[in-house]
Amino acid sequence: MLRRRGLVSILAGCILFWSAAAMAGAHHDMDHQGASEKGPAILLVTFGTSIPEAQKAFANIEEEVKTAFPDVPVKWAYTSYIIREKLAKSGRHLDSPEVALAKLMDEGYTRVAVQSLHMIPGAEFHDLRINAGAFERMKDGFQSLMVGWPALSTSEDFTKAVDAVFSIIPKDRKKDEAVVLMGHGTHHPANAVYEALMYRLQRRDPNVFMGTVEGSPTLDEIKGMLLERGVKKAWLMPFMSVAGDHTVNDLAGGEDDSWRSVLTKAGITCVPVIKGMAEYDGFVALWIDHLKTVMGHLK
Repeated sequence: MLRRRGLVSILAGCILFWSAAAMAGAHHDMDHQGASEKGPAILLVTFGTSIPEAQKAFANIEEEVKTAFPDVPVKWAYTSYIIREKLAKSGRHLDSPEVALAKLMDEGYTRVAVQSLHMIPGAEFHDLRINAGAFERMKDGFQSLMVGWPALSTSEDFTKAVDAVFSIIPKDRKKDEAVVLMGHGTHHPANAVYEALMYRLQRRDPNVFMGTVEGSPTLDEIKGMLLERGVKKAWLMPFMSVAGDHTVNDLAGGEDDSWRSVLTKAGITCVPVIKGMAEYDGFVALWIDHLKTVMGHLK
């Protein structure tokens, strides 16, 4: 009898324990559902820039995002630690993606759209996806979090990007003059995006070229093609979201190894265009389209 009473007591204790746990879980779910009413929020993530003149590109992106989603709060995050530190010394404080997401979580948001402002789905983008995903998987994490693709991620993106490029080529450029776009480039396999874009551009106009600073096609390859075709003048344009350090120094700078100096020495007159792709609404539309896809899934 005593043994039976002991078993009954143990069973009763187990039932009470699991009942309490179930009630706590239900209470947590109710809290989570209540908190989900706050959102969604948009987090725009970019490498960043410390050049003041280049900030107008980001201002244009934010304006376009707010036009598309007027009632949604928009936050920013820079992936570059060096740029964040440099800006902090001048009184501007930007968060990393991880800190920005932690703040949104602390503010009670449970639905977040993270939009990559990268050009290609390279190493930085994949790091962003991994780290952002961790916030959704953690206990009491976001109920719904999605990361929007970079500008050039689908075949349709390539078509739109080519249209955007040809819409911004300077009106004064003549057909026998070259247009040389400078992308960043990467050792990541996604560098193939630049080569694919070069193919698309050249099919439309053989005198429009796509080169990279740290990948391929290289400047030497572009220079060889220009000389082979007898090009005497080239318009140099950054194929980056902002006209930052790479544009000011690597593309249009006065150093001997800048694209402008190398091509000028080869006998080609160069005309730099200091304007980032994010300053053109037609190109910003690529990121907006990906953000719209993400926002549609968060509802």
